[in-house]
Amino acid sequence: MPPVQDFAAEQTAYLPPVRDSAAPAQQDWSQGAPWQQGPAAPDAAAERTAYLPPVQDFAAEQTAYLPPVQDRQAAPDGWFREEAPAPAPAAAQGWDAEQTAYLPPQAAAPEPAAERTAYLPPVPPAPRAEAPRADAPPQASGAGADYSPPTLGGNTLRAVDPAQARAEGRSPIIDPGPQPAILTAALGLLMAAAAAFGQYALLLPLIALQGLTAAGWFRLNGMWPARQGIALAFLGALVADVAVLAVGRPNGPGAIIGTLGAWVLLTLVLQLRSHADPDERMYGLMASVTSAALAIVCAGHLAADGKAVSVGAAAVAVAVFARALPLPTAPSVGVSLAAAAGAGVAVGGLTGMGAGGALLGLAAGVCALIGLRVAAYDYPSKFVHMTAGVALPLAAAAPAVYLIGRVVG
Repeated sequence: MPPVQDFAAEQTAYLPPVRDSAAPAQQDWSQGAPWQQGPAAPDAAAERTAYLPPVQDFAAEQTAYLPPVQDRQAAPDGWFREEAPAPAPAAAQGWDAEQTAYLPPQAAAPEPAAERTAYLPPVPPAPRAEAPRADAPPQASGAGADYSPPTLGGNTLRAVDPAQARAEGRSPIIDPGPQPAILTAALGLLMAAAAAFGQYALLLPLIALQGLTAAGWFRLNGMWPARQGIALAFLGALVADVAVLAVGRPNGPGAIIGTLGAWVLLTLVLQLRSHADPDERMYGLMASVTSAALAIVCAGHLAADGKAVSVGAAAVAVAVFARALPLPTAPSVGVSLAAAAGAGVAVGGLTGMGAGGALLGLAAGVCALIGLRVAAYDYPSKFVHMTAGVALPLAAAAPAVYLIGRVVG
């Protein structure tokens, strides 16, 4: 029987020596078993950290290059939103002064009310309403001033005025009234009396009629002052008068049509040379052509027979005056046409035209009411009534006076 050996020494003969350590170190099996490795290394804790960089103070090292943050004031309530809470101060969040050393300084935020309205345009103070003067003329309810703002390109408010009148329950049609009717009657009677003395006697009231027509049409379209357009239309009327006097009454229509064509072409060329906006040029072109056409057509009184001019002008004067009487619309129109026919009969009997004067007077009365209706479509302007309201009835009756006068004469 073999001798009994000391198993405590024999079993641990080839084991690596146990190092004296407070706590057993964890074996590194990446290089094999401990008995396959080389000589025993020093302490495992020092060996494993031999090639690692030294551990520095991370509280100071990690924040060495961060910009400092100054002590920021909390943004006021409602800075970005009304419901946004104010941020906590830096001290409450645990930030070091070193970690915020290189952060840019933050200025105190302005008040939200001033910030949100910083770039808004200033609001001018509202004008104070002036008390009406005792000597001021009475105005229609809601009508505003008697005259709209002056403009060369057209008054944009006039397109709204009729709609505003309808919305307020009023009619956009305002008849000129008795004062323009009296002026129309006086001018018509003057033309009727002057026509009995010849063309040259008729020339003076006819020129006044043409001037009122040119000025009144521009103001009726909301264009005032329009001195160039009025002067151009009035010049065309004078050229037509001279042409009719030069060629005589038989060739008067040709002279009027030729002048009208030349003036339309001249107006078109002048408007094309204008540097205004396209819309403004179109408005100016239409107003200039129409005004010149109406002023030139007035020369039809000069080309018509003197008897027809006397009958037609008297019929227009009576029809306009009767239309201004305080009567309902339908009876007023009937009375006006009846008065025009009666004036035609009366004046026709005096001039030797006979019963044909009734037809001429009735036709002239219809044209006069049409012209008066056109002048009434203004909301509101007394200047239109004193120009277009006076001139348009006589201007619109000029073609009827010439044509019906040739038929019944």
